[in-house]
Amino acid sequence: MPDWTRSMQQTYEFHTVDPGTWGEIKRLDNVTSASITWDSDDDTLGSASISCDDDLSDVYLRIYLKTIQDGFTERFCLGTFLCQTPSVSFDGKVKTSTIDGYTPLIELKEKTMPIGYAIASGENILDRAISYTEESLRAPVIWDADDAELMCDFVSDLDDTRLSYLSDLLANDNRCFELDEYCRILFAPRQDINAMQPVWTYTDDNSSILYPDIDISRDLYGVPNVVEVIYSPSDGFPISSRVVNNDKNSMVSTINRGREIVYRETNPDVAAGITQTQLDDYAKNLLRELSSIEYKLSYTHGYCPVRLNDCVMLNYTRAGIQNIKAKVVQQSITCEPGCPVKETAVFTKQLWG
Repeated sequence: MPDWTRSMQQTYEFHTVDPGTWGEIKRLDNVTSASITWDSDDDTLGSASISCDDDLSDVYLRIYLKTIQDGFTERFCLGTFLCQTPSVSFDGKVKTSTIDGYTPLIELKEKTMPIGYAIASGENILDRAISYTEESLRAPVIWDADDAELMCDFVSDLDDTRLSYLSDLLANDNRCFELDEYCRILFAPRQDINAMQPVWTYTDDNSSILYPDIDISRDLYGVPNVVEVIYSPSDGFPISSRVVNNDKNSMVSTINRGREIVYRETNPDVAAGITQTQLDDYAKNLLRELSSIEYKLSYTHGYCPVRLNDCVMLNYTRAGIQNIKAKVVQQSITCEPGCPVKETAVFTKQLWG
């Protein structure tokens, strides 16, 4: 593994891939540019844009970053994408194809579900998700094990694709699709950021790979500082609870915001016969849950082996960021000298309680 904080030679390699074996067939020397986007909000998790002198429709293409440092040569896979060529241009001398690349999950998105397809209650969720995924696409599927079973029959909707159906099925086991660096299919548990360990620490010291600019965004709109809960039993008088955040150390408190922002719940999910004390506790817990804000950090760094959904630590002292654990939710990799990676990571901050 090279030292990513030191100088090195960097080039890129592009190989066509056999979808049956996932092995490489032929190296291409006429790719002129490429960029890759990874996005946790994209149902296929990512895409690529490639310019090439050839038409590569319906061909899987693998992209490598090749490094040379201290006489050692290594390759790092940046992704494997199914190519489609929507346009071709010719300038009188050279023909250039503009190619859209899709992750292997596109093969699940292209297929609709059989009408009335159902998985019976009691079936193992992960086993069925993995086996059906393996039947429906050509990329390698990495098997995992879990004991969770369906609590009721899981029936497809008329407009379900195999990707949407399987994504919803995995959600019953608190899992989601994920891709490794070769775009093999994984089934990852959804983890809270606090339970994750950072795979990389970004710093702003002399050996930093961070670029100087960083954007920090947050949205306080809608975060309440008052919660009102009203419970109306079917056989008695209503009871209510009101909790106010008037903590001067909380940025969203009534003191610091100068006004009340009220969240009212009139149909609380509580047991019949709840007491006033129990309803007060319910209201306090609800305000605590609602008193959080998601911060979004956007920055650029030189390439390092950080992938989508990884946990990273940020120590950017000059920007006032210290010991912040965040989850990577988006990356944009440009295949050019330096291999810059535009990255977005998020973390949640508790503002009361």
